Amino acid sequence: MKKNREYYKITKCEFSKKSDLLNIISLGKMPAVNDYIKIGNDTNKLKFYETEISYSKSSDLVQLTTIVNKEILFPKSYPYTSSTTKILRDNFKNLYDESIKLIKFSKSDLVIDIGSNDGNLLSNFKKFRVLGITPENIGKLAIKKGIPTILNYFDKKTVLKILKKYGKAKLICATNVFAHIEDTNQLIKNIKSILDKNGVFVSESHYLVSLIKTLQYDTIYHEHLRYYSISSLKYIFNKHGLEIFFCRNIKTHGGSIRVYASYKGKYKIDKSVKKFLDYEKKYLVTKTFNTFKNNVLNSKINFFKLISKINLNKNNIYGIGAPSRGAILANYIGLDESIIKGILETKGSYKIGKYLPGTKIPIILETSKLLKEANYLIILSWHIKDELKKILKKNGFKGKFIVPLPVPRIET
Repeated sequence: MKKNREYYKITKCEFSKKSDLLNIISLGKMPAVNDYIKIGNDTNKLKFYETEISYSKSSDLVQLTTIVNKEILFPKSYPYTSSTTKILRDNFKNLYDESIKLIKFSKSDLVIDIGSNDGNLLSNFKKFRVLGITPENIGKLAIKKGIPTILNYFDKKTVLKILKKYGKAKLICATNVFAHIEDTNQLIKNIKSILDKNGVFVSESHYLVSLIKTLQYDTIYHEHLRYYSISSLKYIFNKHGLEIFFCRNIKTHGGSIRVYASYKGKYKIDKSVKKFLDYEKKYLVTKTFNTFKNNVLNSKINFFKLISKINLNKNNIYGIGAPSRGAILANYIGLDESIIKGILETKGSYKIGKYLPGTKIPIILETSKLLKEANYLIILSWHIKDELKKILKKNGFKGKFIVPLPVPRIET
């Protein structure tokens, strides 16, 4: 397949290489969710790409069918920081506590985090040797915290550098990045190259079952190349001589899975693995995918019905927070600056002074004045709405909240 410099199309399952892809849903053309344009600049140059996911029966993998160049998706100015969200900080502390129970560590062991961002996860493991890997400038924040970080992609060159300077790792983490990296087979080969014989690879990814059940179509964007189930992960790990020995649901990003894998026979396989596999065999069927597609369309219609009941001449609607998923929601539903006056972000956000990708909705500084002016706030990070509502009420907001998913509704 000839790869366009900007993007290319996929017609076969990435894992099995079979031409058995079944379309689940197409959201149409969507922007790269980190392509922020400064307010006042021309938005006509913004590129949009087909956004469709398909299912492979041979491997149970769900994948995007249009792959966009990683340098477009993850610019050096990548704005996301993992330490700003309490649920993620708590999750990484929990991962540390759980890993300590499952894996026998010694103080000299090396812990590596692929896609380490600002070092939030590794800050929990600092009693061991730690190493972060991230291509974005945000990694410099981790270095300032005393966390060694390689500012590069996790490629063969980086692997050789790690082996030469640090040796092999007892634990390798990839939280919310395992589905981002283009060539899974090469990724796992790279992981195995630096994984100790008794080492463990732990990944956290959006869980396909949770995505379907809670209607999270807003997480379908070009950074997320794959949407994993335990069965699809079992398939690809098995091809590389690895096996899952423990897995569980976690709350991050609206519903994810944490999966521990090792070389075959090194760890006792927990009953959680069979439990997940048995459930997925019954749930991940064509009928489920068709119902999901219909529910997404109905959700879009119901959101507009809800908005239409609000008199826009008498009420001010703002968005709160500008997550990547917010850009997908706004573009798919068709929200624009005539409906949402602006999206409020807290002080210090890289996104302030720019448009929400694919729209002309301005992202502006959250102030007490604007919170008092707003009659409604659309919670774009609806998966952490309870946390956000408490903060916003404390900051003086007295209006109502619009929760877009999984069922569009108004809350106080």
